[in-house]
Amino acid sequence: MLISTMNDVPGYRVTRVLGECFGLTVRSRNAFSQIGAGLKSLVGGELVGMTKNLENSRREVLERLVQAAEARGANAVLAMRFDTSEMGGNWTEICAYGTAVVVEPA
Repeated sequence: MLISTMNDVPGYRVTRVLGECFGLTVRSRNAFSQIGAGLKSLVGGELVGMTKNLENSRREVLERLVQAAEARGANAVLAMRFDTSEMGGNWTEICAYGTAVVVEPA
């Protein structure tokens, strides 16, 4: 599956536009991770546990995006973006979305 943040891909032409597709997950924060993050914020530096959680979440939503695009018959997703938002203070929504298309070499 070709995934691009661009609206087109050099060397390919879009032959069909199948519409919007997305992959989504909602994650809750681990209480111990929250405590560690709070302590780490006192001295500064990377929140390694939070970074790994975000990396895993992005990988998961990309896999779900690909599944959704394939289910529509796409072989590519164009204009792919990530979006995150807080929900209820302890939950984070992570979404990958884009346009499912069929592309062919130009």
